Amino acid sequence: MKLTHPFIRLPFRFDISRLKQELSQFDDSAWMAHPSRINGNSAIPLVSLNGLDNDNFSGEMRPTKHLGRCDYIRQIMANFNEVIARSRLMKLAAGAEVTEHVDFNYHWYDRVRIHIPITTTPEVSFYCDNEVVNMGAGECWIFDSWRKHKVVNQSAFDRVHLVVDTAGSARFWNMVESMSRFAPDFQSKEFNSHLNELNYVPAHNAQPKTERFNVAPVMAPGELEAIARELIIDVGANPDNNVNLVKEYRELLNDLAKDWRETWLLYGYDSAGVDQYRSILNRTAKRLRPNPRALVTASNNVGVNPIIMQRILRAALNVDQLPRFKT
Repeated sequence: MKLTHPFIRLPFRFDISRLKQELSQFDDSAWMAHPSRINGNSAIPLVSLNGLDNDNFSGEMRPTKHLGRCDYIRQIMANFNEVIARSRLMKLAAGAEVTEHVDFNYHWYDRVRIHIPITTTPEVSFYCDNEVVNMGAGECWIFDSWRKHKVVNQSAFDRVHLVVDTAGSARFWNMVESMSRFAPDFQSKEFNSHLNELNYVPAHNAQPKTERFNVAPVMAPGELEAIARELIIDVGANPDNNVNLVKEYRELLNDLAKDWRETWLLYGYDSAGVDQYRSILNRTAKRLRPNPRALVTASNNVGVNPIIMQRILRAALNVDQLPRFKT
């Protein structure tokens, strides 16, 4: 998700004592290793595919048994009054780091991650683009995951954040725009005057709204075209890219969008069209140059091939979702 600033702090403050109390319920067995096995990175799923212990982004998201043990965290999620995507407790072990990267898969095209630190120290640094922030315990932050970012825990203690993913309503994004005017100084007296304290309410069984339909069996032609057009503009804006190769990729993505729309108009979600959809995707993948950085985006200096693969070709067809949508 692209933002106007690398970091934006949201106007909430949470009961850190209660958050730590709920965190203390979990022993080492509850923590799942990072899906890429990044050293020192682990998580407890709170909202996940079918409410189970997994790392999936796509499909019906439900509260897990772990979230069922956390009354206050459910209250926090419900208080946002947004539809919640995959969410979790995320641990960064003492001395560990999240290496520099960009989030460019389909999930992150229109979702943002809300960070609420539970256990942290001043030695934990979150880098995004050319800025660095120490997110304080009980604060609430979002960041621009399209920019290069990393996290370094130089302390002797584990850092744990509650992270909540959401696409966000107009109400949410209007609040973000309002708070962005304080960037990069989110410690000012004026900003603090907007803070809302959300305290724990005993015996209040809050239930957050969770995503049910986050990927379609077949990506809508307009969405595919919009993603492709954005990438065409981005690589075209990089003066270091070969102009002939930019033209080649423009034609490649335009061909994909046109053929996809034609097939959609004939089949829609009909399973009879699956082979045709797959043929279009495979044909497009074969036209990509072998060098993943044959073209590089102007906005964040990332090779366009992996973005095309993750954001379009692997996201455009989800056959497993056909029965749910057709029903």
